[in-house]
Amino acid sequence: MQRLRGLGPGLATAAVIAVAATFVSERYGGPQFLYALFFGIAFNFLATDPRTRPGIEFAARTVLRFGVGLLGARITLAQIAGLGVAPIALVMAAVVLTLLFGAWLARLLRQPVHEGLLTGGAVAICGASAALAISAVLPRTERSAQYTLLTVVGVTALSTLAMILYPAAVPALSLGDAQAGVFLGGTIHDVAQVVGAGYMISDDAGVHATFVKLLRVAMLVPVVLVLSLIYRGAGGAGRRPPLLPWFLVVFVVLVGANSAGWIPAALSGHLADVSRACLVAAIAALGVMTSFKELASLGWRPVLLMVSETAFLAMLITTGLLLLR
Repeated sequence: MQRLRGLGPGLATAAVIAVAATFVSERYGGPQFLYALFFGIAFNFLATDPRTRPGIEFAARTVLRFGVGLLGARITLAQIAGLGVAPIALVMAAVVLTLLFGAWLARLLRQPVHEGLLTGGAVAICGASAALAISAVLPRTERSAQYTLLTVVGVTALSTLAMILYPAAVPALSLGDAQAGVFLGGTIHDVAQVVGAGYMISDDAGVHATFVKLLRVAMLVPVVLVLSLIYRGAGGAGRRPPLLPWFLVVFVVLVGANSAGWIPAALSGHLADVSRACLVAAIAALGVMTSFKELASLGWRPVLLMVSETAFLAMLITTGLLLLR
């Protein structure tokens, strides 16, 4: 009870910011995650207050892991299998190659390789959610929190821009509805923007785009597991993290349960809502823990990384679709 009382003020702060961000997003439009981040940054002074700091740190770590785990309730294996072999192979290859490209480009720009993997994973898999999940298993440095936040800002902004620009490119590429769905679902970072862009084209394109996006979300499991194995000993002689993080176990169990039909559709929807609420609160807490000055200190290289990875992913998916005709 004493522990809970210590966490209360910080958790309440993150929750209030998340509610405000959700209200503004639903009433006026715009990315919910981005609002939560910027509102959180406005309350940066609370990060050093001993009454709120423990709860804010708890929200930024444990709550975000719980939210990532609950993402599994949105996915079934049947949805993924229904896409067909060629699109599945194309999307999986694009995810892996984008991650490798991010690591290579980070090394070229004299950045830590794990930072290239973080931005590459966010671009290749599912935007802000992937950034939060991947950061949980990467080595912790003095700039880890700030870099994760910059990644969230970057992929959310690029995803919103892609939602506007990519549907306009579909006629120029002469893509049918199914191919347009694969293109949009395989290239846009965040789920909400994928759905919005897909249904701008047609209902069929929207359905295909959503399923392709869910395949990319499912790739979060092997990617986080491999990165956890690679960086498991990065902490030195201290206590090593578990081989399979608990939030990843929750993710896999929920995918299996949902695939078996054990989770009713209504409950699956509620779990997805809880997942999103947790992620919004976690991003709000991360915003409280940083400042624009700290973000600016990271320099221009992370921005170049994300823009280059986004262009690389779009090029891969487009080339693959043209070759599969």
